[in-house]
Order: sequence, then structure tokens, then C-alpha cells
Amino acid sequence: MNLTPPSRARLDAAAGALDDVLAFSRPADSVMSAHFRHHSDLGQRDRAFIAEAVFGVLRHLRTIDALAPDASSRRKLVAFLVRFAGISVRRLAAVLSGTEIQWAETLKAIDIAALPLAVKAELPDWLVERLGRDRDTAGVLALGRTLQEPAPLDLRVNTLKTDRDTVLGRLASDGITAQATPYSPVGVRLAGKPAINRHPLFTEGAIEVQDEGSQLLAYLVAPRRHDLVVDFCAGAGGKTLALGALMRSRGRLYAFDTASRRLERLRPRLARSGLSNVFPHVISSEHDQRIRRLTGKIDRVLVDAPCSGLGTLRRNPDLKWRQSPQSIAELVKKQASILAAAAALVKPGGRLVYATCSLLPDENADIIAAFLNNRPEFRVIRCGEILQQQHITLECGEFLELDPCRHNTDGFFAAALQHTASNKDEHAPKP
Repeated sequence: MNLTPPSRARLDAAAGALDDVLAFSRPADSVMSAHFRHHSDLGQRDRAFIAEAVFGVLRHLRTIDALAPDASSRRKLVAFLVRFAGISVRRLAAVLSGTEIQWAETLKAIDIAALPLAVKAELPDWLVERLGRDRDTAGVLALGRTLQEPAPLDLRVNTLKTDRDTVLGRLASDGITAQATPYSPVGVRLAGKPAINRHPLFTEGAIEVQDEGSQLLAYLVAPRRHDLVVDFCAGAGGKTLALGALMRSRGRLYAFDTASRRLERLRPRLARSGLSNVFPHVISSEHDQRIRRLTGKIDRVLVDAPCSGLGTLRRNPDLKWRQSPQSIAELVKKQASILAAAAALVKPGGRLVYATCSLLPDENADIIAAFLNNRPEFRVIRCGEILQQQHITLECGEFLELDPCRHNTDGFFAAALQHTASNKDEHAPKP
């Protein structure tokens, strides 16, 4: 964290942005983008400080609220700066009143060791209770603390245009520190957060920004070059592009989503990628007539289901305050419905991969158990075996369960299911 003591104007500007974000009416990154558009006079350094400070407060909001109940946004920022950003009260004195200086010194002296587990883990009580079903106290605390840290910036190499060694060499020659990711064969992890979207490798389509865990989902789908493939909840298309690259731009790959604005974000990425086998379509719901026409015809289906996103808290710390037990219950119903609809597309011998970026069994293993109970023609394929066939070394068993603590990826769950009404031989392709 490289924050320096702000000017009074910069601190006040950050407080205004934090006021907007703490309404929790929309995703924090969307709120910040709108805030910066409205305040176009802010310079680059102002924006960098504001963004880092606001997201810092979001990462540590539970502790800040415990230490300073009912504090204003300005005081929440001061609390973050002195408790978590390593800035001394003395260095902030020029922008604080006498009362604020005294308050900040008192705040910094408070011992947080005795705070409840949920506070130290920076998670809502209900979430700690659910995570505690599969983890002991130390495990919940370790996960919570990991989720307080910013995520690394990962890239996926577009193998239609280049290879990973070439990308690593080019980045090194341009002064960008990077290394190969430990699991994905096409992943690159950057040090820091360089403006990679302006680099020629990005603008020419040789790389895409994509978390390593997300990249691995394409290898579970393992599309063959002439397959018919559906990305059922394609969103902005990161996984669609990864699947298309594994198919070497052959076969046919449908990208479905109910939100046209999300699919619109796929179009420039698709143009850069060089893929010609991707067909994006907006659908009204999982029961759209376009979906029904594909019943029983598809070789591979990926369902990256709408979920709580709680595995992405390193990137989206506001999500833990915008989700609730009620919203999880609603998501579970939607996930079950989408999975059932997607399963109808899979031909005998085909593969269905269900995935979320959630850490909750409610959205993951429980969904699969309920599905299999109703659909005996599907069986689980062990994710560890699929990845091993593709020379990916990652310890996992029946399901892929990526943990930010152990794998330094976003939290992901995935299950691979095969339609067993045929003895069709299933072989994963070489990456």
C-alpha cells in the first residue's frame, strides 16, 4: 500500500466518494466510475488516492465501525489511514482539527485482539456462521484476512496469437515484472497494477485480464476443436474467449446472456481476440426459445452461474455488505433453475460444468447434490482427473474448490458432470 498523507481537499473528496459508496445501492466500482465522471476535475493522483482509500475502508469496515461507531465518512477514512495504511497521526495533523487529532490518537491505541471473530475476519456475522460449517475458527480468520488483501492482476495469454514465454519476455523488456501462474498453463501474474490495457499486447489481443481461477474453468470444460459449445451465462465473455482459444477458433461457440450491456462488453474483446467461432446472443431467460432449439445437441455446456460473488471479495469488498441470507436464498433458486435448463442442452456423452465464484456450500455442492438427485442420467467427473489429463498440477478431488488462502486465486467452485446415456469416449484436448 503506497498511500501518502492527503491534502485537506483530497481527504474531503475521498469522503464524498465514500458517502456515495456506503449507500450500497450499486457495486462500488460502478459508483466510483460514476463519481469520477461527475468530478472530472480530479487529477490522476487524486483519483488514485480516493479509489485506494475508499476500497481500503470497505476492506476494513467491520473493524472501523467497531472502533468508531457512527463515525462520519471522513472519520472512517482517517481511521483507515492511521490503523491500516501505516500513516501516523502526526503526519495527518495538517489536515485534522485538534479534536480529530485527539480522536485519531485514541483510536490508534485501541487493542483489537479481543474483538469478536467476525470483526477480526471483516465479515458479516451470518457469513462467518456459514463459513464456519466447513472451517474452524482459525480457518475462518485466515480466510477473512486473506480476503482483506487486494487480489493480484492476472492475465490469460491468447494462444491463437502468441505463447506465454513470448509474453513474459516482452513484458520483461518493457520493465513490467511478471511470472507464470502456478496452475493455468496460459496464465501470467503481474507485480503491482500497471496500466496493462494500454500495452500493445493487450490492444492487439495477445493477452486478456482474467483471474487464474477463472482460466481453469475452461480446462474443465475441455472443448474439442469441432464441438458445439455453449457458455450459458457468458457475461462480458472472459471464459467464452478462453474456450474459443482452446477450440482453436473451430467448432461453434454460443455465448448467451440475459443482459445486452454485458454482452456488448464482449464485442471489442472478441474483435481483438481473432476468434471467428463465437456467436453472442441475448436471451430473455434460461427458458428462451433459442435455448430450447438446442436441446440435446450440445457437446459442452458451461454454466458460470449468477452467484453471491463472495469468492471475489479481494476485488469487490462491498459485496459482503450487499449480500444477505435472503439474497443467497433467491440466488440458490435461480442457480437451480439455470442448471436444469442448461442440462437439457447436453447431448448423450456430453459434459456440463457448473461453476460459481462463491465460497458457500449453499451455492455450490448443495446445488449439485440436489441436481443429481433429480437427474440420475448425469454423473460427476472428478475435476482432478480432468485437469491431470491436461497436465495441470492442482490437488483437487471430486470438485474444483479454489481458496484464496491456499491458491491465491479468487474463490471458485466447479463441478463437471457427464450425460451418461451414451458410452461415447471422453478425452480432454491438449491445452
